[in-house]
Amino acid sequence: MLGTSVLRTPNKGAVLLEARGITKLYDANGDHVVVLDNVSLELCDGEVVALLGPSGSGKSTLLRIIAGLVAPSRGEVRVHGEVLRGVNPLVGMVFQSFALFPWLTVLENVELGLLRKDLPKNERRARALTALEMVGLGGFEHAYPRELSGGMKQRVGFARALVAEPELLLLDEPFSSLDVLTAENLRRDLLDLWLTGRIPTRAIVLVTHNIDEAVYLADRLIIFSANPGRIRAELPGLPLAQRLQKSQATHDMVDLLYRLLTDPQEDVQRLIPQARVVQAPAHPSYQVLPCVGVGELTGFVERIAQGGGYEDVFELARELQLTADQLLPLIEATRLLGLCAIVEGDVLLTDTGKAFVKADVRKRKEHFRKLVWEHVDLIREIVHLLQDTPDLRQTEDELLKRLEVHYRSAEARRQLATAIEWGRYAELFAYDEQERLLYLDQEHDVSNLEDSQQFNA
Repeated sequence: MLGTSVLRTPNKGAVLLEARGITKLYDANGDHVVVLDNVSLELCDGEVVALLGPSGSGKSTLLRIIAGLVAPSRGEVRVHGEVLRGVNPLVGMVFQSFALFPWLTVLENVELGLLRKDLPKNERRARALTALEMVGLGGFEHAYPRELSGGMKQRVGFARALVAEPELLLLDEPFSSLDVLTAENLRRDLLDLWLTGRIPTRAIVLVTHNIDEAVYLADRLIIFSANPGRIRAELPGLPLAQRLQKSQATHDMVDLLYRLLTDPQEDVQRLIPQARVVQAPAHPSYQVLPCVGVGELTGFVERIAQGGGYEDVFELARELQLTADQLLPLIEATRLLGLCAIVEGDVLLTDTGKAFVKADVRKRKEHFRKLVWEHVDLIREIVHLLQDTPDLRQTEDELLKRLEVHYRSAEARRQLATAIEWGRYAELFAYDEQERLLYLDQEHDVSNLEDSQQFNA
């Protein structure tokens, strides 16, 4: 248990680092995909800052720009008032993947964190041993990564980041690969090290999709919107005592953040008056398809039906043990298809959703086919492209080139993979996995759907 008399006071001090007007563009087939749009952020001495937001909001990209691993397309990063050029020497970073070298011992992996420092071997070894002791791995210095559990591997990652005594510790979802109990234990130990001043770090920045984690650790919360990434709002964290006790105020804050993240149009200041609105969410020029499988989508709708047709989003996340990054695409997918709606932090089945749940397998598939055709632009576009091709075929690579005008390469692949799964299930087109080919045949007649869409319009 932490002794309150020795705790670090979570007050903002001098500005350590400032990101000014950061915009990040990626080239795609001669066009630019905007990942971050005019993002500005100050990081101050004595604070833990959590970055929250949906996938595609550029949080990890911003972290890498702060670390000097990625250069911004526009804007600049200033460290102690000086423009950052190259790798940031004052930063230590912990990643989601453990990123350990399997052929090196635990001690040798930690010593890698001192490569940039010109130190004698004995001093380097002594500092690495001290770092391992600090994170609870004393006695494991000669072990190899294969001998360690996931939690222990991530402790090595923390030791490697801390051994260089960084001013700024950057954490990119460091607990997300761990089981619930291990992650909880490691979070608590990190907070203990920070609050009792046993690490020299002056500020911590955490990228996370776990809202409970953000509320527990952070003195300040930055909420991002996506496509492109912008800072939607900034709000103060809860007082430390409430966070440590996991009080009702903690529960209420988590609930409010779920409401914000599940509804991009929610009035931030109405919901959280102490929040500062920074940038309005963008309206994407191209529809973003939530990357959710048909089975997950169907199971989610069925789960809402089992609860009487409505569920509190926060309680649902707790029950299903889903992070925001796992829950938000499910909600977005069901909203996109008109199966669910979000009202005051509750997810509700619509009449369409109720009819979908009650239908038998054949009828449910017919419902899905109609809903996909009406609401998913990418799938309609694919069908029309196939129809306009003499042999009614398109390769996956040809479609990816089109998508990479709007998305980065990895996201374009995710979008197409989801569209293929939904389109095949809806029997709007067929797919040859071996040839990586989409095609139409006599079974894929959409004339009745097109007539219906024109009539509805």
